Amino acid sequence: MASPETPRTAARKTAAARTTSAKTAAARTAAAEKSAAEKSAGAAASKATAKKPPAKKKAAASGTAVRARAAQAARPESRLAMVRRARRINRELADVYPYAHPELDFRNPFELLVATVLSAQTTDLRVNQTTPALFARYPTPEDMAAAVPEELEELIRPTGFFRAKAKSVIGLSKALRDDFGGEVPGRLEDLVTLPGVGRKTAFVVLGNAFGVPGITVDTHFMRLARRWKWTEQEDPVKIEAEIAEIFPKSDWTMLSHRVIFHGRRICHARKPACGACPITHLCPSYGEGETDPEKARKLLKYEMGGFPGQRLSPPPDYPGKPAAPLGAG
Repeated sequence: MASPETPRTAARKTAAARTTSAKTAAARTAAAEKSAAEKSAGAAASKATAKKPPAKKKAAASGTAVRARAAQAARPESRLAMVRRARRINRELADVYPYAHPELDFRNPFELLVATVLSAQTTDLRVNQTTPALFARYPTPEDMAAAVPEELEELIRPTGFFRAKAKSVIGLSKALRDDFGGEVPGRLEDLVTLPGVGRKTAFVVLGNAFGVPGITVDTHFMRLARRWKWTEQEDPVKIEAEIAEIFPKSDWTMLSHRVIFHGRRICHARKPACGACPITHLCPSYGEGETDPEKARKLLKYEMGGFPGQRLSPPPDYPGKPAAPLGAG
C-alpha cells in the first residue's frame, strides 16, 4: 500500500510539471519560427530563380539561340526575299553611283555601236583612246564601209583581235549603208542582224542611244548576279531573262550601269574589296575577297580609288578624273 504524499512532495511534482510544460511550449515556438523562416527563404529562392536562371540553363538558352540563327542562315532564301534584297541592292547602288553612265565615249548611235563592238576582250579605256582617230578618219557608216581593211586594222590594233573587229565594223557599216539608209536602227531585231552585233551590244546601243530599256549582261554583270544569288545561270541570255523578271523594265538600263560600275570598282573578279563595299549587309558572298577595311581600300579602282576613269570625255557630273589620250604620260 502506497504511503500518503506529503505536501512538500506534491509541490515538487507540480513545479516539475510546470517546467516541462514551459520547455515543451518553447520548443514548439522555436519549431514554428524555424518553419516560417524556411518557407520565407524558399519563397525568396524561388523568386530569385525565376528572375535569374541557373548558369547551365542560361548557357543552354544561349546555345539554342545560336543554333536557331545558324539554322535560319542555312535555310534557303525565298523567292520573295531574294527579289526584295535584289531591288534594295539596286536602290543602294543608285546612292553610291548616282553618276553611273556608259563608259564608252560617243557622240551618236553609230559611234556607240562601233565602240561597243571594239570593246570585246578589252577595256573601255583602251577603246576610248583608240576611237578618236578612227572616227576622225571614218565619221559615217558610208566612210567606214569603204575603208581599206588593212588601214582600218592599223587604227584599231590597240584594242586587240583587230582583224576580226575590222571585218565586223566594216561589215556592219555596209549593212547600215545598204539596208538601213545609213542610220543605226532602233530595234533589237534589226540590230542583231548586223555583223558582230549580239544582244549585249544591241542593248548597250538601245539603252544609251535610243532610251529603250535593256539589260547588258557583260562579264561584270554575270559575275555579280551570281555572287548576289540573283541567278545560277551561266548563259548570258538565260541570265538576262531571269534578271528581267526581278526588276521593272524601267530600271533595266540604269541597273546595268550600276552593277557594271560596282564590278569594275569594288567587286572585282579575282579579289573583291569586301571590306570597302557599301552593300556587304545585302551580299550573301561577303568574305570571298579582302575583308580588312584598310587593305580593301587599296584595291578600289577608278574614281573610288582616286584614279582617272575610263572616259576621255566623261559626263559633267562624273566625280573622277578624265582618262588620258593614247600615248599620253
